[in-house]
Amino acid sequence: MSIPSRPLIALAAVALVGSLVACGATSSAGAGGATRTVTDVDGTTMTVPVHPQRVVTLSEPTLDDALALGIAPIGSTAGRGQSGAPGYLGADAAGIVILGAVAQPDYEAIAAAKPDLILVDGTSINNNADALAILRRIAPTYNAGFAGGDWRANLEHAADALNLADRATDVERAYDAKVAAAKAELAPAYAGKTFSIVRWQGSSAALILTELPAGVALSDLGLARPASQDHAGRGHSEPVSLENLQQIDADYLFLGTLGGSSVGNAQAGGESDTAAARRAVQQAEQVPGFTQLNAYREHHVIPVDGSLWTSTGGPLLMERLVDSVRKELS
Repeated sequence: MSIPSRPLIALAAVALVGSLVACGATSSAGAGGATRTVTDVDGTTMTVPVHPQRVVTLSEPTLDDALALGIAPIGSTAGRGQSGAPGYLGADAAGIVILGAVAQPDYEAIAAAKPDLILVDGTSINNNADALAILRRIAPTYNAGFAGGDWRANLEHAADALNLADRATDVERAYDAKVAAAKAELAPAYAGKTFSIVRWQGSSAALILTELPAGVALSDLGLARPASQDHAGRGHSEPVSLENLQQIDADYLFLGTLGGSSVGNAQAGGESDTAAARRAVQQAEQVPGFTQLNAYREHHVIPVDGSLWTSTGGPLLMERLVDSVRKELS
């Protein structure tokens, strides 16, 4: 059986969404309310409600941003490597309807939800013109940031779409205050130490580098990375071959897992919590060289929640990373 090409799939999705629109399954921006004009990161100008009431978010960062700004989306996509909302959000994301996976949004379900604003970013649509065309037939679709982009900039873009710029400023100030307190607490004990962040999958490791949220958090806290990790990557974890396993070593090693997720299969399901990380450490112990790492020999391998430490998000993720560091190093 031949597999339909991507353009044919996209055309079928457009036709489906078009039929839903014709049947009144979607709501238009400003229906029954005031509107305003905004421009997203791609330079696309659109009309959105002054106060959106039915927001759909299609990535971890846009969901996180909305929640941090006090908006509970009516729907979102599952966290990568997970079947539901990102695990680190816990009760904050309870009750949010899942509308597909990050790379595979359920267009029919999104249309049926009748959103008045859809928030996407580079970690979801990833410059997918077909996806944007489909989504923009459903509701105004605002691109709030780029994959691997600065979380503050992404938050401010989402706040622009939601008309909550002042609230975004408050969120950033609260994070800065939390960081300042944690940095003062940690500096005396951990000056001169190095910290590695690793996503472990099966029998292989991948590095979380400085541009990803956990890397940003460590930098903000003044905690040094080993030379092999003290640089930016391509916006996702960087695989390490077993021959080069020494690259993951440091004085302290934070290790998480994310289901069966990988660069080539970001939607694979599985567990990502600290219990899963402890099992991942047991798997790692069977890999030649792991038990010879300095962090392992010093009992400084720290299992952590992979949905928090090895994926992506917004200000809530950043705050919880700081809390996690303080907890693990106190």
